Amino acid sequence: MTKSVTSSAAVATLTVGDMTKDVLVGVIASIASALQLQVVQKKKAPLSLALLSEEVLTERNAILRAICGMVFHNALDSVPFYLLGGHSASAMSSPVSALALAGISSWMSVASKVRNDPSSETDLLEHLNKYLNTRSFLVPSASPTLADLDLSLALLQAPGLALESHHIHVRRWLEQCHATLTEFTSVNEMIEIPDIEDEAAPSSAPVFFYGSEENVSLPSPPVASAPSKKGDGHPPKQAAASNNPSGLSEEEKKAAADKRAKKAAEKAAKKKKEPAPSASAAKDLDVSALDIRVGKIGKVWHHEEAEKLFCEEVDVGEEAGPRKIASGLRPFYKTEDLEGRIVLVLCNLKARNLVGFPSHGMVMCASNDDHTKVEFVVPPEGAKIGERIMFHGFEGEPEAENKVAKKKMFEKLAPDLQTDGEGVVVWKGTKAMTSAGPVKALSSMPNAHVS
Repeated sequence: MTKSVTSSAAVATLTVGDMTKDVLVGVIASIASALQLQVVQKKKAPLSLALLSEEVLTERNAILRAICGMVFHNALDSVPFYLLGGHSASAMSSPVSALALAGISSWMSVASKVRNDPSSETDLLEHLNKYLNTRSFLVPSASPTLADLDLSLALLQAPGLALESHHIHVRRWLEQCHATLTEFTSVNEMIEIPDIEDEAAPSSAPVFFYGSEENVSLPSPPVASAPSKKGDGHPPKQAAASNNPSGLSEEEKKAAADKRAKKAAEKAAKKKKEPAPSASAAKDLDVSALDIRVGKIGKVWHHEEAEKLFCEEVDVGEEAGPRKIASGLRPFYKTEDLEGRIVLVLCNLKARNLVGFPSHGMVMCASNDDHTKVEFVVPPEGAKIGERIMFHGFEGEPEAENKVAKKKMFEKLAPDLQTDGEGVVVWKGTKAMTSAGPVKALSSMPNAHVS
């Protein structure tokens, strides 16, 4: 006798235009359980979250907090995520948790202000460096919360972010947030985290705190002063007294601000002088930039820490041997479905750690609009392991891994990489070919995205 099983999980539908444009929305939507959150991508659709109660949330920050909190039974505020600092379950009974959640909301508003007015980050960096002097994160938490990730992304995406040598606490915090975001994006390789571009070296090692310390008093970090003019008879200026958390006098602060303003003006002038790319230059990028090859999956195992990831060894015909690749396919396939499978691999992607696993490349699949159906794209029988997939009329050499990453080439080319009405992989209508014939989705899924 078959017993029917009904899920009691909370279910909501997130409608989003492009998950790659708002990085944090994409990250949160990707790590949420598919049993609780259905994601629907519609071009130019406004962001919204429809709940079972028929209530619809439309404000971005409220949507993110809802997904991380009680709407989904705090699944993203417990092991291993703690995106609300672990406070959501006890907010009604604990003043500390209630204040922490209010703090998360406030800091997300600060992040919104930075996105709307990037120039505000200049004063914010000084304040933030003082604030993080005795804190690891923005609110009491063992790991970065939603607010930490939101504000760090806003700062990393702000043009001309200017970290100074004394911003050691901001730098330490940014690096931790960046590492956490990088781990989370392992389930959606289309989402790219902006890098920390910083030429200033830290003046001393950062100090970590757990949020439970009281009356913490630290010496100010040493600040290199400007050298005295030759022969002026005056010794170099000393760092400010220890009651100045930034270690800078008002005069030095003004000089630092002037330096940042000058640097920003120089960048703006340089950008203005650079000629805009011509229409012909924009057309130069085509699918030949991608190095897509036939591969064979050998060994397959479950990632120990990421429930959606397979770890694979894939032979793409290289002398160095099989590549290690992580793929977020466990919701769609079993281990035995992958072992010995002939697939396509995008090879000129930079190697990266996905939740601690060194992944170099991407096993390519076709998927429908809401990513509820995913299947391999495969070459026909007789295709050779290691041979490159070609598109007629686009026979150029593939670009180097660093250039593909820096210029975001795959992200620019991917919208035109699809399956046609018969399930054949095409780029702008041109078929993907091997020596044995065209490449198709495994079950001939028509009009699907390929990535």
